[in-house]
Amino acid sequence: IQGFFDGPVDHLMARPILADYVKDKYGDRKLAVVSPDAGRIKVAEQWSRQLGDVPLAFIHKTRNIDRPNESVANRVVGEVEGRWCVLVDDMIDTAGTITKAADAIMAEGAAGVIIAATHAIFSDPAVERLANSVAREVIVTDTLPITDEKKFDKLTVLSIAPSILIMMTSFTRIVVVLSLLRTALGTATAPPNSQGYLLPLMLRAAREHGIADPLGADAGRLAALFAAANAHRD
Repeated sequence: IQGFFDGPVDHLMARPILADYVKDKYGDRKLAVVSPDAGRIKVAEQWSRQLGDVPLAFIHKTRNIDRPNESVANRVVGEVEGRWCVLVDDMIDTAGTITKAADAIMAEGAAGVIIAATHAIFSDPAVERLANSVAREVIVTDTLPITDEKKFDKLTVLSIAPSILIMMTSFTRIVVVLSLLRTALGTATAPPNSQGYLLPLMLRAAREHGIADPLGADAGRLAALFAAANAHRD
């Protein structure tokens, strides 16, 4: 939990995996991205860009104080008529909010609804609600285990393995260039918070030598730079 420890963390993003799937399967249709509430419109904007700058909409809703984890979808703000609407959220718990939002979208004349969420909590009666919903497909990732009892025909589960691989590749590049930098500077052991100490030096050196993407495509050039510096020092 952020704030309770000092170790570095990497925030893995499932959106690229979900959005790529939607684009590959539904990209030939008129799409719109719908946020389940106004508070997640920024996330919907990122979805919109990844799907080719498709239109945005959001659900205006109010919370039901008598029933936790549920809300009332009042109306759709935005143009969804005749479009396949990608209804995006970070998680699905009891599915009350998301299925009511799907109903509201279809009531506005949408061609169809695709639900996409990262975390499938699926507390009862989520499976029943989703299986009987108006959504054409429910797309989630495997960040949480989904037992056979929670699977249904319109459910698609995507693996987050590609995100983990990207994170590990990036981390490996950082470790390599930091190790080379420590050697080039004659630092036998890493000081406390070595990334905070060495990474700014590495990025400054990269800029001075015209290396635009030191932790990405240009990592090899940066490694060669530090290797040359170390050879010169010896």
